Amino acid sequence: MKYIWTGAALLVAAGFAGLWAQGQGGRTAQALFNSLDPDGDGEMTKSEMETGFNNWFTAWDTTNSGKLSRDQIAAGLTKVLPAAPAAKPGQANTFNIAGNSTPVDVPPTSVAAMIAALPSTPGVKPLRARKVLVLAHTGPGGFVHASIPLAAKTVEALGNKKDLWSTTVTYDAADINTANLKQYDAIFLDSTTACFLDDPDPAKTAARRAAFLDFVRSGKGIAGIHAATDSYHTNCLASEAAAMNGPGPNMAVQVLAAQMLTAGDKDNDETVSRQEFTALAGELFQKLDTANTGKVSRADFAAHMNSMLPRPSGTMFESKPVNQWPEFNTLIGGYFKFHWSDPQLIYVKIDDPNSPLTAMFHGKEFEIHDETYTFAQDSFSRRNVHVLTSIDYAKMSAEDKAKESNPRTDGDYALSYIRREGDGRVFYEGHGHSDRVYAMTPMLEHLRAGIQYALGDLKADDSPSVR
Repeated sequence: MKYIWTGAALLVAAGFAGLWAQGQGGRTAQALFNSLDPDGDGEMTKSEMETGFNNWFTAWDTTNSGKLSRDQIAAGLTKVLPAAPAAKPGQANTFNIAGNSTPVDVPPTSVAAMIAALPSTPGVKPLRARKVLVLAHTGPGGFVHASIPLAAKTVEALGNKKDLWSTTVTYDAADINTANLKQYDAIFLDSTTACFLDDPDPAKTAARRAAFLDFVRSGKGIAGIHAATDSYHTNCLASEAAAMNGPGPNMAVQVLAAQMLTAGDKDNDETVSRQEFTALAGELFQKLDTANTGKVSRADFAAHMNSMLPRPSGTMFESKPVNQWPEFNTLIGGYFKFHWSDPQLIYVKIDDPNSPLTAMFHGKEFEIHDETYTFAQDSFSRRNVHVLTSIDYAKMSAEDKAKESNPRTDGDYALSYIRREGDGRVFYEGHGHSDRVYAMTPMLEHLRAGIQYALGDLKADDSPSVR
């Protein structure tokens, strides 16, 4: 059976897959974990995870073909996962249509690693007391990254050290209004996805967008990380309508099944064999067991399982981008097209070694493992931004390059950059999906420098890289 879904419905479905895994008590993650933790001790070993996946394969291979299709995985997941909660008025499956409104717990080990990695070098002395507003909010159906609360804590910790700035974290897009923004010097877009400022009331949407643009153009700053560029390239009104109506009882399951198939199907035959499925369990466990203890706790599983899986692929998941808010696309520098899944090895080259925003890298290329975004060719251009770092695309293997359909013809894959917006300043860093990024001291120094540039305390050449 072939499924044809609209881009808006798919966006909502992907968002609900993320919210199911991370929000409302992690009902989906809890059910998956319980099925993989037969002794119920709250910790899962690699052997238990592989055995669980093997048992799932046996139960789900109803045709005894030795392979699982996406439909078979979805049918099996339906038996493992709890039913979606009933929708309430103004909500979709009890999740606020405006996106995530409740912070997700951060694993203590990730916070401890970030604190230990905080720079010992001082930042630039502020010209005056500074205040940063972290917007940790996603739009209707937007993908909810597990690293959102950790990024927020990172911004707060960086500001607290040496009193560089004070931080307020909000999960409410309504806080983007002219009166409230008067007290802040910069807004930090914390992996905001989809149409993150929009509201079903068009008047509220217009007011928030205007307040946002006026804020930066009047001389203040915007800093964004990772999924800040995964915004406003879909049809916002259609997404909101789909969220209001609900994505259907099985859509999130279908998306999760497609994610598992995409991750496990190594021979690209649109099925997974028992060997591929069991190997997927081992790969996921290795990603989840970041401390190499040989065990994964229930909390770590709930926080990170969904973000370990790639976004679904295939023709049924393709949708034509809609540049819904061109002014934001220009401001943020580009919109998301594709990503290499975490922990893809990326060689990061320093495009401007003379910038104070890259001084911590000492002009030397470095390696990073993360989910790495690419931008649509008609949205990102060096004529619009001053590039700080980018992917050394020439060093990527042909196999890795082939994972992206319709790659950029110019081979230009920026990772971080700055630009002027009116009298204000914009900084963006593309990495930040994985918790490990926030445990890298040079990356934290880079992030601190970017925020201080956005605040106006750190001066840098922000002229376009190509004039």
